[in-house]
Amino acid sequence: MNYFRMKEDKAAGYTGFVDAAHRWGLPGIYCPVCKSTWSGGAKVYPSVDLTPVIALADFEEARTEPLEEYERLSELVRPLLPPGAQLEPGAAFGPLVGKAQGRFGQFVSNYSFLILIRREAYEQLQSEPLRGLKGCRMEVRFRQRNPPELLELELIPNGRVHPDCLPPDRKPPCPRCHRLGIPLPKDLLLDATTLPTGLDLFRLEDFPTVVVCTKRFVEACQRLGLDGLAFAPLPVR
Repeated sequence: MNYFRMKEDKAAGYTGFVDAAHRWGLPGIYCPVCKSTWSGGAKVYPSVDLTPVIALADFEEARTEPLEEYERLSELVRPLLPPGAQLEPGAAFGPLVGKAQGRFGQFVSNYSFLILIRREAYEQLQSEPLRGLKGCRMEVRFRQRNPPELLELELIPNGRVHPDCLPPDRKPPCPRCHRLGIPLPKDLLLDATTLPTGLDLFRLEDFPTVVVCTKRFVEACQRLGLDGLAFAPLPVR
C-alpha cells in the first residue's frame, strides 16, 4: 500500500479562509514530572457532542490545568468518543464555529491538521470504495452570497513514524503525561507495522498534525477532479 501526506495546495490560487475553532476542548496541562506546560490540540473529533456532560462549562474555555484535573475531565469525555479515538491535552470536540470568506476549492486546509470539504465533493467521494470517510457539520458564517456548504472530515489517529526518522539521542516519552517532546522530523518515514488496514485517511498518533491517505484516496480525488489538496508520497518501512 502506498501512502501520501495531505496538505493545502497553495498553487491552486484559492483565496478562501476559515477562521474558526471547535466548540469544546480539553485544557492544556502542566506536568509535575517532566515540568512541561503543553497542549497538542491536533486530535479533534467534530462528531462528538459534549452536551450530555453536566459540567459543560469546563470544556468551553482554553486554559492550562494541573494534570489531575485534565485526567478527570478526560474521563467525562471518553464514553462519548468514536471508536479508535485518542485524547491528549487540548483535544477538541464538536463543530467548528466561526466565520469564513473568499473563494474555495473542493478541499480546504488552512490549518495543516484540519481537512474541510465541500458537501458536493463529499457526496461524490461517498460513492467511491473508500474507508473511514466521515464528514461533520460546521457552524461557520460566510461573508458572501451563495456560500459553499463545508464539512470537516473527522480523522482518527492511527499509525506512527518509524524510529529510524527520529533523533537517535531522543529521550523516552514522559512516563506521567506521555509527551514526546520531539519536533516533527523533516523527512518522515512511516512504520509499516503500525499503519491501519481499514482506513484510507487518518492522522498519525504520535504526530497528529500529519494527515495521511492511501493511494486509493488520491486516485479517487484525481478521477473526480477534486482540487484544493496536494499529495506528497510518504515512504514506509
